[in-house]
Amino acid sequence: MIAQRVLRNDNAAIIERVARGESFVVTRRGQPIAELRPISPGQRRLVRRDDLRIVFEGVGPRIDGAAFRRDLDHGFDQDLW
Repeated sequence: MIAQRVLRNDNAAIIERVARGESFVVTRRGQPIAELRPISPGQRRLVRRDDLRIVFEGVGPRIDGAAFRRDLDHGFDQDLW
């Protein structure tokens, strides 16, 4: 466990320890509030666009991007911006 104050004051050293594999439970006034741990090498943080396309292909209506843009341009007063 590590106090929030220690994390704030020694941030660079704590992050370096996390990068080397250590994990910490961050506390505030003695109560656990967060976990600070390294990200597994194979763990993705973002979903690739192509993966989303595969998952959502065929779900919902197809949208023509150019027609959608025209509809937006027609529906909003461009002079407001």
